[in-house]
Amino acid sequence: MDTTLFVVVALLVFVILFVKKTLIIIPQSETKIIERLGRYHSTLSPGINIIIPFIDQAKTIVVLQHGNYRNSDRIDLREQVYDFDKQNVITKDNVQTEINALLYFQIMDPFKAAYEIDNLPNAIEKLTQTTLRNIIGEMELDETLTSRDTINTKLRAVLDDATDKWGVKVNRVELQDITPPASVLNAMEKQMQAERNKRATILTSEGEKAAQILASEGAKTAMINRAEAEKQQAILKAEGEAQARTRKAEAEAYAIQKIAEAEAVAVQKVSETVGNSANPAQYLIAQKYIDMMKNLSAGDKTKTVFLPYEATNLLGSIGGIKEMFKEVGQ
Repeated sequence: MDTTLFVVVALLVFVILFVKKTLIIIPQSETKIIERLGRYHSTLSPGINIIIPFIDQAKTIVVLQHGNYRNSDRIDLREQVYDFDKQNVITKDNVQTEINALLYFQIMDPFKAAYEIDNLPNAIEKLTQTTLRNIIGEMELDETLTSRDTINTKLRAVLDDATDKWGVKVNRVELQDITPPASVLNAMEKQMQAERNKRATILTSEGEKAAQILASEGAKTAMINRAEAEKQQAILKAEGEAQARTRKAEAEAYAIQKIAEAEAVAVQKVSETVGNSANPAQYLIAQKYIDMMKNLSAGDKTKTVFLPYEATNLLGSIGGIKEMFKEVGQ
């Protein structure tokens, strides 16, 4: 009885192990490579798969899990992130720099990943390192620090082309840190400070230049305005003086005209008085002369008046006056 129970239990255990070996459940986004008697047989899809125990075996490959290499019979088809350690690279201008990168890749063909390369993660790491050294070696330090996108694009293109044979798709490559030596960093900091001081000096000089230009423009405008004002003032003054002289000339002409009219009237009256034979002009002059002498004689007795004249002219004038009055008396 004990022997029969033992056999039944043993058979039951064998059946359970056989079923377990026969039925394989594959999670989503994973797969397994099945070899039958050492030869590739199939690639399992997600879900329940049936194999022949002890004849079919899952191939073991090296995978990357949590940053470490491990042997596993499961192949993860999801996009994976590979964080590389820092490595030393030399730029075109012979500056040694530390660079670490992130690589995003995905296994697209499990068959190639299992049979075309022995250690896929290590191969990707070494290929990334050598490619990165080649790219950085063609660039100077300043260009390296300012051209991360260019480096990422070139590195991704080279890796994607090289890993296509392994059934891997490289989606993105990102450079995390680019760390030059401390001496280079100090020199770069001094250079940046000098560049900032240079820009500040240039901006200050440009500001002073602009201020001087504006001041000179203001002075120029002020001088032009003053010159225009003086010009307008001179024009207005000249016009005023011209108008004053014109008015004065007009007044003098008017006065002369009136005097001439008055003298004409006076001459007419004298002509009527003395007759046509006497000279009216001499009569008027004689009358003015007599009136002047009366005014002199009526003045202050203490004053002495000197009259410049020639005796002959005076006697001639008196004689003329005498003749003129004789004519009037007749």
